[in-house]
Amino acid sequence: MNVMFSQALSYLRHEKGISQRQAAQDLGVSQALLSHYENGIREPGLTFVVKACDYYQVSADYLLGRTNDRSCPAGTTESSQPDPAVMLRTADTLSRVCADLCREEPELGLLFRRLATQLGKDLGKGPGR
Repeated sequence: MNVMFSQALSYLRHEKGISQRQAAQDLGVSQALLSHYENGIREPGLTFVVKACDYYQVSADYLLGRTNDRSCPAGTTESSQPDPAVMLRTADTLSRVCADLCREEPELGLLFRRLATQLGKDLGKGPGR
């Protein structure tokens, strides 16, 4: 499994605003195993990938890093327009992740923080403003 899977899995959990312990419980795995998946130490089986897709309401292609399109699995509904509240939460999550990144890789972290700040400003303006 590539690094994109691990990053996407961790990002989606943070975006949802839940602890690793809670996500592991909801997904039916131990917290240690979920940590290994999120850190790229272990590779999950297909059953886990399907559960994670259903849990986070994303396609397997998105979770596996094959596309940026989050299209929900068959049988679920999703608005064709992004929800501004979700987008703002995403920007906030990205900002927190960037703060962590700044401590580890200051130059890269600063770049991502600027992007997240701009995204938050753009979302605050809304369409047609």
